[in-house]
Amino acid sequence: MTNSQLIKLSARLAALLLILTACSEQTETGTSHSPSPGREEIIQPPISILDHPGLARRIGTEIADAVEKALPSVVVVRTESIRSQPARDSLWGYLLSVPRRELGQGSGVIITPEGYILTCNHVVLDAREIEVILHDGTAYPAELIGRDIKSDLAVLKIEGTGEEFIPLPPADSDRVRVGEFAVAIGSPFALSGSVTIGIISQKGRSVGLLPYEDFIQTDASINPGNSGGPLIDVDGRLIGINDAITTAGPLSRGNLGIGFAVPSNLAMDIAHAIIKEGAYRRPRIGIMLGQLSPARARKFLDRNSGVFIDFVFINSPAEKARLMPGDIIIKVDDNPVNTIREVQRAVIKHQLNEPVILTINREGEEKAVTVYTGQGSEYE
Repeated sequence: MTNSQLIKLSARLAALLLILTACSEQTETGTSHSPSPGREEIIQPPISILDHPGLARRIGTEIADAVEKALPSVVVVRTESIRSQPARDSLWGYLLSVPRRELGQGSGVIITPEGYILTCNHVVLDAREIEVILHDGTAYPAELIGRDIKSDLAVLKIEGTGEEFIPLPPADSDRVRVGEFAVAIGSPFALSGSVTIGIISQKGRSVGLLPYEDFIQTDASINPGNSGGPLIDVDGRLIGINDAITTAGPLSRGNLGIGFAVPSNLAMDIAHAIIKEGAYRRPRIGIMLGQLSPARARKFLDRNSGVFIDFVFINSPAEKARLMPGDIIIKVDDNPVNTIREVQRAVIKHQLNEPVILTINREGEEKAVTVYTGQGSEYE
């Protein structure tokens, strides 16, 4: 972020806080927005940041404190891989496959004192050797413990000489609100320890990059090399793992202010499962879903969107619970759902063999059905 951008951001934040403070003071003193009968409304002069020169500095200090807490937990992940490159024999013209050594770099975050590190799967994809560099410059060889391709996450392990590593505490990403501040930390373009600031632009994003997506969208600048690094809140807690960006085109690598992070709740659940069992077994109930057309949704649900069961796998938990194609899912665990992603997010929050209560509409009749989650391999 350039100096001019930082000044503009600080000015906007300061102005917003001053406005909120002024509104609060007016409420406390009984000032009304409506003038009293017979009295003219007094127009307050605009609030200026020049009247409160220390406010921007205090905001900057709060953000700097959060970054200072988080930086010791952020690491650089360097990889070495061997890829085949086609080449033509200059003498006989044969097309050969020539091995080529490739170096890569991304970011990661320490999540346990024992040295477990969370990063993105694409950062360590096909890597023969992995090296982790801590914020103080100490380098460690790293072992790949496991990965979850569908969420693009991987867990690494480094071994210290008796010392404990500094983990980054996670926040509850479900409680993060759109509009809150977000800070991205990582190693974009090999610039380790880089920090950018923005806000939470939206939650629950699906952009078609992965089989399962529930991204947090942020305008904090994320660039190549940031992948695997943390997205933190103003308290220095993990709210997401930076994973992807939107660019201007296939040849562009620059950030447009649209970045995506895997929510910390999902990322930590997957990481703990990989640490404990070596893999993440995603809970499923054995159904394929379809999105209701607006006309059908209005007919059956009196709203413009809805989800129906398109297919039930044989021997699946859904079949055992006697769910049927055509059933319309109204709620999951008493929470209304309108889209396929909302149903998926609700189911994946459960552990294996846990009950999921689906409220369905079947031929105009509403009923609750309890389904126990399974692994999927048992019936797919």
